Amino acid sequence: MAALRHGKYRFLAGAILPGLLLYAVFVLSPYAQAFYLALTDWTGVSGQVEIIGLENFRRLVDDPLFLAALRNNALLLLVVPAVTIGLGLLLAALVNFGGRRGSAVLGGVRGGEFYKVAYFFPQLLSLPIIAVLWQFVYHPNEGVLNGALRAVGLDLLARPWLGDPHLALWAVAGVLVWSSVGFYMVLFSAAMETIPRDVLEAAVLDGAGRLAVLRRVVLPLLRENVQVAFVYLGVLALDGFAVVQVMTVGPGGPDGATEVIGLGLYRNAFTYGRFGYAAAMGVALFFLTLALAVLALRAGRRERVELA
Repeated sequence: MAALRHGKYRFLAGAILPGLLLYAVFVLSPYAQAFYLALTDWTGVSGQVEIIGLENFRRLVDDPLFLAALRNNALLLLVVPAVTIGLGLLLAALVNFGGRRGSAVLGGVRGGEFYKVAYFFPQLLSLPIIAVLWQFVYHPNEGVLNGALRAVGLDLLARPWLGDPHLALWAVAGVLVWSSVGFYMVLFSAAMETIPRDVLEAAVLDGAGRLAVLRRVVLPLLRENVQVAFVYLGVLALDGFAVVQVMTVGPGGPDGATEVIGLGLYRNAFTYGRFGYAAAMGVALFFLTLALAVLALRAGRRERVELA
């Protein structure tokens, strides 16, 4: 029996240790290097590295461009997850429960699978491609958006969407929402399909309307899915580098209106040769993302305890 137990442990060690080793080399090691570089003045090309302690982090606090990027990322964090999750839930509810009025069972709309595929389509495109497409959509003279507004007689609403400091960040947020909402619509739709029909039938037979069923039955059962979606969308909002880099003026303009932390990190590392300072930005972004995930998970756990 002892030999069998010894063989089991040896098998588990042989199965787990190679994966742990690869994880340490390709995941933990780069993080450790980034934390180390954040404490240095490395330029990226020099073989000499001087440790300067927390000086890079002190510079972050006094850097107006970094503070502007932090403010813009915070605004994206407030807008992108909330709007994307709201639209995803709305579209999923319409697809799954928007048909067959008067039926005891809340049925889906006709052609629901087609709508899922259509809304999921942006997920097949990379973010740089999406940014290029929307750059043409937002073009002030030849763009689809202004062209559509002028075609219906709303010329006064036509704007230089990416050239106006008051609108540029909102234009970026709109692209992030558009590129993500289809995935979360499909995610929420799949979660809704797992809800037992007996539960929905009981709610309908008790006299609950569609909105009441969605609010009191469906949404509480999707709490964990919404929590996971918020974490992933929060990470997207704290990044936003690809869209801003490709689509905006500057990039990051006009006048820093679309500056984000990822863009500042890239610029300091590969344009100004300040890899140590860029690594400090990366470390700050890492802890912001980690804090977001921890807060979201703790909030979800507290809500589950209260429901129990």
